[in-house]
Amino acid sequence: MSTEPQANRLRRPELFRRINIRAYSMVIALLAIWVSFAILTNGLYLIPRNISNLARQMAVVCYLAMGMVLVIVSGNIDLSVGSLLGMLGGFAAITQVYWQWATLPTIAVTLLLGAGIGLFEGLLIAYLRIPAFIVTLGGLMAYRGILLGLTGGRTISPMANDFKVIGQAYLAKDIGLILTAMVIALFAVLQFSKRRSRRLFQLHLESLLQTIIRIVLFGLGMLGFTLIMNAYLGIPIPVIIMVGLLVIFTFISNRTTFGRNIYAIGGNLEAAKYSGVNIRLTVLFVFMISALLSSVAGLVLTARLDAGTIAAGTTAELDAIAAAVIGGASLAGGIGTVPGAILGALIMASLDNGMSMLNTEAFWQYIVKGAMLVFAVWIDVYTNKKRD
Repeated sequence: MSTEPQANRLRRPELFRRINIRAYSMVIALLAIWVSFAILTNGLYLIPRNISNLARQMAVVCYLAMGMVLVIVSGNIDLSVGSLLGMLGGFAAITQVYWQWATLPTIAVTLLLGAGIGLFEGLLIAYLRIPAFIVTLGGLMAYRGILLGLTGGRTISPMANDFKVIGQAYLAKDIGLILTAMVIALFAVLQFSKRRSRRLFQLHLESLLQTIIRIVLFGLGMLGFTLIMNAYLGIPIPVIIMVGLLVIFTFISNRTTFGRNIYAIGGNLEAAKYSGVNIRLTVLFVFMISALLSSVAGLVLTARLDAGTIAAGTTAELDAIAAAVIGGASLAGGIGTVPGAILGALIMASLDNGMSMLNTEAFWQYIVKGAMLVFAVWIDVYTNKKRD
């Protein structure tokens, strides 16, 4: 007969139940992708220059995915983000090239326009009760048509030099190291603050060792990333923007009433309604955020390409949805995280980057990404069945 204390025997199964198997499996899949492409490209895939390019490429998808995961968690979908990215990027190019606007007015008006479009979509969905699928599908077609009308089917360039900074510049290496140290310190403070809060409310509390290991692993990962970026030209500005947005929206989704309301609406709409959640206003703001992040993506992509193009954002909604779902969001609503969406975007960008380095034909890239989306949804359905 085992003499092991009963508390220990009960604690171990509980620990295993709390492990996010899906998240760890996605990390393993990402590592497998990197190793495979590194072998196939004779190590070129993992050189600092390519990793820097990969980080810049994934940033645009990350902006969209952060908004998309909030939309999906609320139990909705947004099919318009790719076309909205293209339209707003084209608008920014027109203001720079044809209207000779300065950079700050271009950025401010583009962001306001994106928020306004999100407000309009949110009103249609939340207050007129038109299904989000229909509203955003209409947006997908309408915004693409507006882009064609605005540009006349032409590529518009070049942008102002100070505008191109947001898409092409790099952070000074010393500043990058200082910023990394600040992020690591902030992460540690938040982790210990979370422990203090959970202890105060007598919730399940992991061991101090687990918290310290998480902080150390995060710190090593951040420091390693920064050193790799510094081995080339430094951390790209689009990545700095991505990290800033990641911190903001992770805080909003985890630490604010608005964020909790999003999860409540997606998890159980009726329960959220009877709990006093303002469902309509919350959904409206979710679509405003999604459109605002699409405008950020449009600005950064236009700055990176130094042009507004009619092809910008084509199928980007697929990448955003796939990134959110691969990162753990459930299409049934109520489940998903912003960091998970970043992980999903990194997986999608890694596939794109690796296949491009291998000169894989374009049709195979679409096939692989489509298959990845279907597979991720299947995993979601299978996981839900097992949970039930």
